[in-house]
Amino acid sequence: MSLQSIGTFFLRSRRSRAAGAIALFAGLAAVVLLTRHDRDDGQRSKAPTTASTIGAIRDSEAAQSFPEPASGRRGKLAKSPRAAAASAPSEEATGPSPGAPSDAEVRRELRQLERYQKEARGGGSVEPGRAGVANAPPGAPSAVADLVSGGNAIATFPYRLGGGHGSFIDDAYDCSGSVSYALAAAGFVGEPLTSGEFERWGVAGRGRWVTVYANPGHVFMTVAGLRFDTSGRAGPRGSRWQTAQRASRGFVARHWPGL
Repeated sequence: MSLQSIGTFFLRSRRSRAAGAIALFAGLAAVVLLTRHDRDDGQRSKAPTTASTIGAIRDSEAAQSFPEPASGRRGKLAKSPRAAAASAPSEEATGPSPGAPSDAEVRRELRQLERYQKEARGGGSVEPGRAGVANAPPGAPSAVADLVSGGNAIATFPYRLGGGHGSFIDDAYDCSGSVSYALAAAGFVGEPLTSGEFERWGVAGRGRWVTVYANPGHVFMTVAGLRFDTSGRAGPRGSRWQTAQRASRGFVARHWPGL
């Protein structure tokens, strides 16, 4: 074999090894990408991952979730969701008075009807004088009132990655932890769910009273048209209840049967 042939042989061998190394690297990268799980801010991962940086799924309002570090100062714990639901107004307190109504009662009923019609068109309301707290619309099912009370209990709690997932009783809640807590107050979940799991919660489509919007990176909901969301808040203690709506493109809509 000539020197030129020997040189050509080694050159081809080096190129072959280089091509093989590149192919091996590309294969490993593909395996990593295929086996990588989409993490929402409810999955208990130690990696510094936020809903805005997960794969191709981005929350356009994630910057307004104002996350606190996991090592942040601990605050007051929330009560249990069922205890929060117990603070919902009773049907006796909000329903029509028995017997013939007085003129004042008729006027009150008319005002409630007008408010209900307004809320049915455009959503719920934030209670005047108590910043960030919502009112269950008149005539709402008791489960909806319980859900609103659950949302009220943690409406201004801080946002923390993984908050509300080790237990419903926590001092900070992320997006899926927040929605889980409110739904638990109405008995709609028995344990905290991640945003990815909410894609399979309930039944498909928008509900009349409650709609949960979920994708692998974020979850929020609307209750009687009022938005409950960790993103888009006014500040670190801004309310999760928001009158401003957001686009639902890229989210799966789910609701509880009958609601």
